[in-house]
Amino acid sequence: MPEADILSILKERRVFPPDKKFSERAHIKSIEEYERLSKEAEKDPEGFWEKIATEEIHWFKKWDKALEWNPPFAKWFAGGELNISYNCLDRHITTW
Repeated sequence: MPEADILSILKERRVFPPDKKFSERAHIKSIEEYERLSKEAEKDPEGFWEKIATEEIHWFKKWDKALEWNPPFAKWFAGGELNISYNCLDRHITTW
């Protein structure tokens, strides 16, 4: 029977701190914030990505299920409808 998990043997542990001015303008401003988000995503991947998708993306139709997982295939936000052009451009017309 094939294994369901993928084994990764490459682990990058170096950290390259960004310039302070860059960090101040970034969406994620610190390594601590990144680690908190990473732990949140690891604890509840579906809930984490549902929250991000709800807060950060405009959906014309909300998905039926956040994740359909049938190894090795995954479908995220199945049944949802969005327009990437709208999300990248149109919804920002009224913002700076």
